[in-house]
Amino acid sequence: MIRKVVLILLLIQFWGCGLATTRPKLEMSLAQVAFLAAKESKAQTLSPGIFRKAEFYYLKAKSAYKRKYFNKAKQYAILSKKFSERAEFIAIRKQTLENL
Repeated sequence: MIRKVVLILLLIQFWGCGLATTRPKLEMSLAQVAFLAAKESKAQTLSPGIFRKAEFYYLKAKSAYKRKYFNKAKQYAILSKKFSERAEFIAIRKQTLENL
């Protein structure tokens, strides 16, 4: 009887841990789209420093996600999205100014 109660409590505890952390699917998708948009705007040549940061955080987010460190993956994905958007903006601005 006591074994069953202990087993049930352990199962509930492990099941609860799985619910505490959710997979950051939205953040990962947004980071991927932002990174690809920056790449298409030729940010790697027009804004290389910021683009490198975006790539670094994107790869860190993917690695953390694969290792199931979802909190870290979410943080890295948000940073990657931020730097990707900034790199894309700078690249588009430089292209526009060159065409004037």
